[in-house]
Amino acid sequence: MTRDSAISRRTALKLTGGAAATALVAGCNDNGNGNGEDDDADAEPDGFEIEPGTEIEFDAQTPGWVGMEPAEIDGEENPTLILEEGEEYTMGWNEGDGAEHNIEIRDDGGDVVDDLQTEEVTEGGEDQFLTFEASSEMAAYVCDPHETTMNGDLVVE
Repeated sequence: MTRDSAISRRTALKLTGGAAATALVAGCNDNGNGNGEDDDADAEPDGFEIEPGTEIEFDAQTPGWVGMEPAEIDGEENPTLILEEGEEYTMGWNEGDGAEHNIEIRDDGGDVVDDLQTEEVTEGGEDQFLTFEASSEMAAYVCDPHETTMNGDLVVE
């Protein structure tokens, strides 16, 4: 094999590999309908369905809320919680990393819903839990001092 043919072969392999990678990436958006489009708008939301009446407990860590209870969120960071509209839940934190934290429930505009927020403190406890009725305006649970890292989605169905 000449030097020029070896270079041509490597170039062809690189182009073939590039085309394959492009096809693979394009296929990632294919939902099985064959058109390469992403039709996830009708898909079920990813997250954890939480039974009404459940107490949702987190470990307040500056890098993110770490799920503790119920068992299905144990160890999950900033889990998306799926709640039932009109049902009651309790959410908060007992343990933390010693930094100041609070918990707030916000709408999709970033505003606190129905004054559902606790005071900023360094230790969790009973005063760091909110009891509320899930409503469609609820979009997230957030620690105000660490809102860029300690935030999780709420999906109310």
